[in-house]
Amino acid sequence: MAALPRPERRGARAALHAMLPVWILLSAVSGLKADDDAMEELATEKEAEESHRQDSVNLLTFILLLTLTILTIWLFKHRRVRFLHETGLAMIYGLLVGVILRYGIPATSYHNKTPPSCSLKEGPVSTLLLNVSGKFFEYTLKGEINSREIHNVEQNDMLRKVTFDPEVFFNILLPPIIFHAGYSLKKRHFFRNLGSILTYAFIGTAVSCFVIGNLMYGVVKLMQVVGQLTDKFYYTDCLFFGAIISATDPVTVLAIFNELHADGDLYALLFGESVMNDAVAIVLSSSIVAYQPSGANTHMFDAAAFFKSVGIFLGIFSGSFVMGAATGVVTALVTKFTKLHCFPLLETALFFLMSWSTFLLAEACGFTGVVAVLFCGITQAHYTYNNLSEESNKRTKQLFEVLHFLAENFIFSYMGLALFTFQNHIFSPLFIIGAFISIFIGRAFNIYPLSFLLNLGRRHRIKGSFQHMMMFAGLRGAMAFALAIRDTATYARQMMFTTTLLIVFFTVWVFGGGTTPMLSWLHIRVGVDPDQDLQPCGDSFQVLQGDGPQAEGQSKTKQESAWLFRLWYTFDHNYLKPILTHSGPPLTSTLPGYCGPLASCLTSPQAYENHEQLRDQDPDFLHNDRDLTFTFGDTAVTANGASGADGVGGSGWSANGKRSGSTSEEALERELDSREQELLSRGTRLVFPIEDHV
Repeated sequence: MAALPRPERRGARAALHAMLPVWILLSAVSGLKADDDAMEELATEKEAEESHRQDSVNLLTFILLLTLTILTIWLFKHRRVRFLHETGLAMIYGLLVGVILRYGIPATSYHNKTPPSCSLKEGPVSTLLLNVSGKFFEYTLKGEINSREIHNVEQNDMLRKVTFDPEVFFNILLPPIIFHAGYSLKKRHFFRNLGSILTYAFIGTAVSCFVIGNLMYGVVKLMQVVGQLTDKFYYTDCLFFGAIISATDPVTVLAIFNELHADGDLYALLFGESVMNDAVAIVLSSSIVAYQPSGANTHMFDAAAFFKSVGIFLGIFSGSFVMGAATGVVTALVTKFTKLHCFPLLETALFFLMSWSTFLLAEACGFTGVVAVLFCGITQAHYTYNNLSEESNKRTKQLFEVLHFLAENFIFSYMGLALFTFQNHIFSPLFIIGAFISIFIGRAFNIYPLSFLLNLGRRHRIKGSFQHMMMFAGLRGAMAFALAIRDTATYARQMMFTTTLLIVFFTVWVFGGGTTPMLSWLHIRVGVDPDQDLQPCGDSFQVLQGDGPQAEGQSKTKQESAWLFRLWYTFDHNYLKPILTHSGPPLTSTLPGYCGPLASCLTSPQAYENHEQLRDQDPDFLHNDRDLTFTFGDTAVTANGASGADGVGGSGWSANGKRSGSTSEEALERELDSREQELLSRGTRLVFPIEDHV
């Protein structure tokens, strides 16, 4: 290559010297940009680490709250203190921590004193993308900040970190609470009072919802007149508040009842109503939200929209019920036809996952997980429990009992915390006072009129003292709180949430603490053995009325509804239990002959091998639709006429249980009628042999 002439070389050298500062500047800028990127990455990592540390501190705070609650519970139980339940303690500790977080930590002012302003034609978006010098940044909406605290953003961010997503309550904390209620159900007392429980839960909750909703609508109109209403509050909002606040949770009262061994039927009425009414309240609130009248005014009454909401209610409830029961049946079949009982850990894990997945499956399908997981628990207790190994039986009961205890106390602790950490409380004295008055009136319209109607058909009346106790025990708790916090986007919902929180505090502390004095004042029995307290005071399963010398009237009664139970009981024992469990008679002896191959396939080998043992051990065993055993004190009367003492056959029945004469149900009733006066004079009572499996 030829060398450049001297003048050209001098020009090139001069050009290089002239560009050298530019190269140096570009290198410096590039280095500064790299340093800025490194600093930005370092800052991001530091922020993520700080956020992780803050989240750990928040969770540690709740764990310490639960630990302190447990230790205080032990102290109270040791000292036999009953004026405050553990849920009330958890709320108090949550309040104290909330006060510290709210007022004990100094606020740091935001560095930008004048935040940028913009206007949106539509509502705020959940995610915002910004293009800053070619870089795209994503910002997520955390919620509205109170204008009075715009310069305390750092403190607001800290308070928001201890505010959980409402879905955490529904998907994580509520399922073990509801499932435990169904799995630990005392079926003996529950099903004896099933008619009354369903009446209180369905009709009573609907009555309470509409009474409270209409009264609160009057309160809202009064607030509008006096100028205390600053935003929209519709009639449907009032009905929604009536639905969520009608969900009772007498956990404090029931815990004291259980500790004092109060009357079993009163316990069953309260417990059954609270369990079922939670399910009804959540479906009812969903139906009210789905109420969409046609036309310009979407908040006026529309008959078509009303019946559509009723249809949605029935569809959601029945669909959730079927889904919960189906999951329980599937679990029972899996545990029956596999040998998972050889591996208790795997068996317990499968049981846990199938039970919890019921809730999520129902929610994913548009149904209500609370209803589904409740009936899944009842089905699991009735069928699957019989297939589990002895170790898994203990594990599942203890597992869900612990989860129920921790989840419930966590929710009540969070309630106390939320009173000070929730960002958008709306305290309206008139609305709060009106709500307290409305819930008492709504509860009264629920209990007293329905009790009067139920007593017209019950063999043993719901006594006035029971009614007063049920009225007193209408506490609000976890379900009302979870329904209220699930949606706090509007002015009306924020006011409902604040009022619900105060109602829960008042009822848990005042009514929960006054349970023991109220039991004494109403002269309600305590120290009752639930296994012996089987007096005929329920809706069904009894033939005679009376409890020894204290029987009211000592009149002759016949069980008119026993045939329905007997029909279901026989079908369940002869077909469902043999199909789903190892209990009951082999299907080859109950199904018709042409179903022999199917019966052999569905009957487990244990049913053949242990049939005689199962017959002696299974408390639900019935030989056939006539083989029912009733116990009067120390004398047993069966539908085949055999008397427990001597085995002498009654009219139309031989001593060995074979039918020798009459084939009608009147034979049983004549046998019972002939013994009634004699047995009542001996102070005996009837026992229907229904046994708890859990």
